[in-house]
Amino acid sequence: MKIAIGADHGGFELKQQLLDLVETLGHQIVDVGCHSKESVDYPRFAEAVCEKIIESQADAGILVCGTGIGMAIAANRHKKIRAAICHDDYTARMSREHNNANVLCLGARVIGHGVAEEIVKIWLKTDFSGGRHQQRIAQFSD
Repeated sequence: MKIAIGADHGGFELKQQLLDLVETLGHQIVDVGCHSKESVDYPRFAEAVCEKIIESQADAGILVCGTGIGMAIAANRHKKIRAAICHDDYTARMSREHNNANVLCLGARVIGHGVAEEIVKIWLKTDFSGGRHQQRIAQFSD
C-alpha cells in the first residue's frame, strides 16, 4: 500500500520513527511534512494527507499531532475520509474492521513510541469486515 503520512511539530519525532516502520513493513510512503520541530498549523498537514487519499495518490494515511484530536477533526471534514484516533491495539483493529478507517490519527504526547508502533502494525494489517458495517458507513461516507 501507499501510505501518506503527516504531522505537526508535536508529532514530528513520532512521524520520523513511523516512516522507518511503515517502510520496513513493505509499504510505500508519501511524506507530506512537517520536516522539523518548528511550530506549524496541523490543519495544513491533515489536508495534505487527505488530498493524497481523495486523489488516489495514496491508499491510506497516518496523521500525528500532540493528541491526535486536532488531526482527526481536520481530516474528518472530508466525506471520503474516515479518520480514527487510536490509542491501543483494540481501537486500531476496530477502526479498520468495523469502520474501514482510511486515516489513522495518533497522539504523540498521549501514547509512547512503542505503543504507536504496535498500533500502526495492527492498523495496516487489519482488513475491513464489510457486511452490516458497510451499510452503516454508507450513511456518512462515499
